Amino acid sequence: MQSHGDHTHGNGHRVGYASPEEALKAPREEIVYVASLHTGTGVDEPDFLAVVDVNPDSDTYGQIIHKTYMPNKGDELHHFGWQVCSSACHTNLNRQYIVVPGFRSTNVHVIDVMTDPRHPEIVKVIPGEEIKRKTGLSAPHTVHCMPGEIVVISMLGDENGDTPGGFAVLDAKNFDVLGRWEARPGEIQFNYDFWYQPRKNTLISSEWAAPKTFQDGFNLQDVQEGKYGHSIHFWDLSEKRVVQSIDLGEEGLIPLEVRWLHNPDAETGFVGAALSSAIWRWYKEDGEWKAQKVIQVEPKDVEGWPFPVPGLITDLVVSMDDRFLYFSDWLHGDLRQYDISDPANPKLTGQVWLGGVLQPVYMNGRKLEGGPQMLQLSMDGRRLYVTNSLYSSWDNQFYPGLKSWMLKIDCDPNGGMKLDENFYVDFGTARAHEMHLPGGDCTTEIFQ
Repeated sequence: MQSHGDHTHGNGHRVGYASPEEALKAPREEIVYVASLHTGTGVDEPDFLAVVDVNPDSDTYGQIIHKTYMPNKGDELHHFGWQVCSSACHTNLNRQYIVVPGFRSTNVHVIDVMTDPRHPEIVKVIPGEEIKRKTGLSAPHTVHCMPGEIVVISMLGDENGDTPGGFAVLDAKNFDVLGRWEARPGEIQFNYDFWYQPRKNTLISSEWAAPKTFQDGFNLQDVQEGKYGHSIHFWDLSEKRVVQSIDLGEEGLIPLEVRWLHNPDAETGFVGAALSSAIWRWYKEDGEWKAQKVIQVEPKDVEGWPFPVPGLITDLVVSMDDRFLYFSDWLHGDLRQYDISDPANPKLTGQVWLGGVLQPVYMNGRKLEGGPQMLQLSMDGRRLYVTNSLYSSWDNQFYPGLKSWMLKIDCDPNGGMKLDENFYVDFGTARAHEMHLPGGDCTTEIFQ
């Protein structure tokens, strides 16, 4: 049996990190990759992967230095991930490609970021129709590399954009579509994000809705009719089947991003229930998975709104040392930092305002449009990057004419946050969504 600490090939090249402790010592990032979309903006251009300079000593600090355009229009780039990472340590593959799906088109782009990291190049496009034909699924969301030299992608709909969703599998060597991941397709109705913990032989998945429900905008009546999810599912990782589901109920509506603690022996993590604006912790007790609400963001009355406005927790990230949890309230406009040294009792240690509907927020005289949304944290936990686009039709509904940005927050290792007012990335006619760091980051690396 190979040691989990052996993350090198025969040629000495390291695929990922042997442990969170090793990842904490990663070199400081100099660039960040950002999914950037024109889909839904009224601009008739393809989406692109932006390369943003985040080196403060560079003349182009805080600027987009390259754009890798997709070959087709209408993809809606959203989330993306690596073809190989720390959990796939026993492999001869290089960390060379990122897998970038089109959320609306179901096209999947394979992009080489190793040959020239500052000028990524598309090397393959898997047509959405091929993926639908071979898996019966559409609307690719979360991308994770997994042991066994495969890439697994959560798919939110069937080939027609209805439920149930599922998981698609790609061969990490040649990116052939291998079919479905789950042993018994149809076990879950809704799908969204997922994370897995190899030592616990467990995968957790969350829920949004059928693409046909959310793709044209949000309708509160759809929630009342049960068209949005409120459960999390625990899977046997090796048998690829659901072993337990937890219904979070009215206080857990639309559970989106899931983040397990990075410690490979941990049996706890967090999920953000967007509409209920609550953070839930899952944990194992007496051989059974349980869930506990640990943070509640109270709704606010806002003039012109027919109902109290929820914070709308849309993204969260856990620092590599498992010390801090960060999450964004896209509608309220605040970004929060909690000390989770005791995961059952998070303590608020930092809060910054970056837009939202409660009051206007300015940075150097410039109004920050939209609200904080996608988050990415540096490996050492010192720099938190933020973008403001959620999903094109929802952007248009809640923040008409949204002007998209990327900001940087400086994080104190003892708690506290401060906006870097010298860093503002203007995305022009495009909108910025998920971000990843070249060597892996706090939302891609899973440890064996």
